[in-house]
Amino acid sequence: MSPLHVTRTLPEDATDAALRADVLNGLTDSPKWLPPKWFYDARGSELFDEITELPEYYPTRAEREILVARSGEIAAASGARTLIELGSGSSEKTRYLIDALPLAAYVPVDVSESALTQAGQALVAERPDLDVHALIADFTAPLALPATPGPRLVAFLGGTIGNLLPAERTGFLTSVRSLLAPGDGLLLGTDLVKDERVLVRAYDDAAGVTAAFNKNVLAVVDRELGADFDPDAFDHVALWDAEREWIEMRLRSRTAQTVKVPALNLAVDFAAGEDLRTEVSAKFRKEGVTAELAAVGLDLTHWWTDAEGRFALSLSVAR
Repeated sequence: MSPLHVTRTLPEDATDAALRADVLNGLTDSPKWLPPKWFYDARGSELFDEITELPEYYPTRAEREILVARSGEIAAASGARTLIELGSGSSEKTRYLIDALPLAAYVPVDVSESALTQAGQALVAERPDLDVHALIADFTAPLALPATPGPRLVAFLGGTIGNLLPAERTGFLTSVRSLLAPGDGLLLGTDLVKDERVLVRAYDDAAGVTAAFNKNVLAVVDRELGADFDPDAFDHVALWDAEREWIEMRLRSRTAQTVKVPALNLAVDFAAGEDLRTEVSAKFRKEGVTAELAAVGLDLTHWWTDAEGRFALSLSVAR
């Protein structure tokens, strides 16, 4: 059996330090914000799994539809011997690619050691000839990849790129391009611009699961930093910004209130009706994706969508 290699590039205290920095910066800014990565503690991950099963939330189903139908074409077009997945989590969707590609190595990258270890152990048991080298790392920071055979294919699925602001996307894509040799590829998942009602429902479901997921970030700050956020004192809000073509998730303060964060020696005043932005989720058009990739030295060569044209996977090749 091929061994599972796990390499930690994050310091043990990196998560705590990043949370402290984000909460301090976000809650003292105007308007206030928190980044969406802090949704995903154990409870948040459970809630997101529930979201992906909701009738209103189409992206996961649409992307899986493309992977089921097109993994063979992706494999033929890329010919990748190494698959590098950023934000791999459980690696569940990626198995369609792993089955289709002539892989020698799979490099999952995630901040969660437990998720990487669990998924990696399952993969090496099922595929003893596959070299799995997991990286405990923040994919938004520069990465040092293990030596693996080319061509390489970097996969960034789930539409997660939409959570990055435009300048952050440019920095991220530039960093990804630096990992690639000419002829290597990027497989990118992007949610597409569509009817506003469909988009808003996907982020404000009737059962209230997304609302609970949104408020979970407050529970994370309470638990980790000793804050006294009351999730019931905030309303979940999902808005479509037509000019920027993105969904914003916010938490809206129901009353004037002061929240204390003892670990940061911080007291934060909220006015009644004041919003705390917790997520931006940009939606894309093919011409915009093509331009953003070209700007960093990646040429879009293939574009696949689900039958309803809701979501796209694109393959681009490094110059």
